[in-house]
Amino acid sequence: MPTNTQRALFALRISIAVFCSVWAIEKFVKPETTAAIWSKFYLVDRLPTEVAYIIGAIQLLAVVLFALGLFKLWTYGFFLTIHALGTLSTWQILITPYQGSNHLFVAAIPLLGALLALFLMRRDDTWLSLG
Repeated sequence: MPTNTQRALFALRISIAVFCSVWAIEKFVKPETTAAIWSKFYLVDRLPTEVAYIIGAIQLLAVVLFALGLFKLWTYGFFLTIHALGTLSTWQILITPYQGSNHLFVAAIPLLGALLALFLMRRDDTWLSLG
């Protein structure tokens, strides 16, 4: 019987995988959105569609491995790192949450905390994990 901690870590792993899969799939469905995001937040002016597809493929593979609880140091660390970089790239929006719809960006902060918690407790995340 799994412990409550194991159930909680499983819930974090699966819900984060769902969240990250939406962003990965978007790179195939709307590669122009990926290009616009990279232009605005990462200062990459012309991101080719093929590069968006490659990034999406890497992310989808990582999501599957992450959801299965495989290679935890690398997959959990990958999503923690890319989400931390993405969150930090929006720092100007985060410090002005009441201008426009900027308050929606604040949702990245608790996700960052959840990713950090899951990364730190990855050895305890064993329920329904293949790793």
